[in-house]
Amino acid sequence: MPDPTREAIDALVGPATPHFAYQLRARVEELVKDLPEGHPVRRYAEERMDLLDRLGYASSKAEDGGREPRSRIGWEEIPSSAPAYDPLR
Repeated sequence: MPDPTREAIDALVGPATPHFAYQLRARVEELVKDLPEGHPVRRYAEERMDLLDRLGYASSKAEDGGREPRSRIGWEEIPSSAPAYDPLR
């Protein structure tokens, strides 16, 4: 099997949602497990696995925006104020 690439990791992590964050994290970890410590692709994968860990406690990736205000219409029905960069835990 060829060495994993950043593009392969991005293909797994890119469409991640909170519901599947840990399953995708496991796939990324398996993909790079045989790379040596310090390998640039392994380091990149570890950063992406950290994102997936946070996403597992979040309601969205919300990389481009801030938290939803509690005053937003519908807040009481479907709260979504926990982006991956600042998850609820």
